[in-house]
Amino acid sequence: MKSPASFKKAAEWALPYWTRGQAGRETPQDLFRVLYFGWLGAFTLKVLGSAWDVSWHFKWLRDDLAPPHLLNSAGTALALALTIIHGYTGYGVDKVALRTIQWGTGIFLVAVPLDLINHRVNGLDITSWSPSHIMLYVGTFFMIAGVIRGWFMGAPPGRERTVVLGAFFAFFLENVHFPEQHQEYGILSIGAWDNGATYAEPILLQFAADQMGRPVDRMMMTAFALPVPDFLYPVYAVVAGVSVLVVARLLVGRFGAATLVAAGYVGFRTLIWPLLTFTGFPPSAVPFFLIVAGLLVDVAFLVRMPVARAVLGAVGATAAAYGTLMAQSAVMGPVYGAATGQDGLLGAPPLATSSALWAGLGLLAAWLAVEWIAQRRDRQTMEARVIATATP
Repeated sequence: MKSPASFKKAAEWALPYWTRGQAGRETPQDLFRVLYFGWLGAFTLKVLGSAWDVSWHFKWLRDDLAPPHLLNSAGTALALALTIIHGYTGYGVDKVALRTIQWGTGIFLVAVPLDLINHRVNGLDITSWSPSHIMLYVGTFFMIAGVIRGWFMGAPPGRERTVVLGAFFAFFLENVHFPEQHQEYGILSIGAWDNGATYAEPILLQFAADQMGRPVDRMMMTAFALPVPDFLYPVYAVVAGVSVLVVARLLVGRFGAATLVAAGYVGFRTLIWPLLTFTGFPPSAVPFFLIVAGLLVDVAFLVRMPVARAVLGAVGATAAAYGTLMAQSAVMGPVYGAATGQDGLLGAPPLATSSALWAGLGLLAAWLAVEWIAQRRDRQTMEARVIATATP
C-alpha cells in the first residue's frame, strides 16, 4: 500500500497540469503515458469484470451488486475520471479522439440505468443481444476507439507504442466479441444438461422457466442458453471480429499484428477458463478460430494491391474461420461436451455452414471500406506534407 508521502508526491506532480485547455494541447510525455496507462488499467478492470459476469449469469440469478458488476463499475469509474481529465485539460487527445471518448462514455452511462430498468421490467432479459446490452457495447466501442486514436496520434514511435496499441486493440476485440460469449457458454450448458447435470442453480432455472411459461426441460434450457439463430455466431464473428483484426493490422503496420491481437484475447480467455471452472462457475467454449483468421489477415497484407488484398483476405479469413469452427465443433461431439465441461475448451456453438457466403461478403464490404478510408487518409496526409513543403 502506498504511503501518504507517496500520494502527496503524486498530487504535487499532477496538480500543475490541472488547468483548462483545448483538445490537441501539447502534452508532456510523462503525463501522456500516465493517462494512457490509466486507460489500460480501466479496460483491464472492465474486461475482468465482464469475463466473470457472463459465467456468473449462467449460474446465479441476476444481482445488480454482484461482484462482477462491481469490478466492471470500478473500471467504468476510472474511465469516467480519465474522460473528465481529457475534456477539462485537453491533454493527450485531439478533438476527434476526445469527442469519440466522450460520446462513448456518455452512451455507456445512459445505457446502465436503461439496462437496470429493462431487467426490472423484463426479468432476466435472457440474451446478450438485447437493446440495452448492445448500448453498453456501443458505448464501450466508441470509448476504446477514441483511446486508440489518441494513443495512435500522440505516442512517439517505438516498441512501447506498438505494444500498447496492440493491447488496446485486444480490448477492442474483446468488447466486439463479448455478446458471442452467450452462445459459447450456452452450448456447454446444454451439453451438461444432456449429460444429466446442470451448471445453473435451481433458482435460476426455475425463474427462467417461469418467465417463459414452461417447465424446466430441454426446450426451456435451449431457449435460455441459445436464444439466437445459429447463423448469428459465425457471421458476426467473421464480419465484426475479423474486421477489428484488419484495422489492427493496418494501424500497427507490422506483420503478425492481427495474429497477436487475436492471440492476446484468446489467451486471456484460455487463462481465465480454469480460474472460473475450478471455482465452480460454468465453462465456455473458447474462440481459437480467431487466431487462425488473424493469421490469414496478416498473410493477406503481403499483397500490395488494396482491392486484391481485401478480396483474397476476405476469402481466406472466412474459410479459415469456418474451417476452424468446424474442427472445434467436431471436438465436442454430438452431445456438445461433457457434464463437467472439461471437453468444452476446444468446442464451439452450433455452426450454420451455409452462412459462410454472407459472412465472406460482409467481411469483404467492411475490408474494402477500411482500405478506402486508409487510402483517403494517406492522400490527405501527403497533400498536407506537399503544402507544408511548398509554403515559404
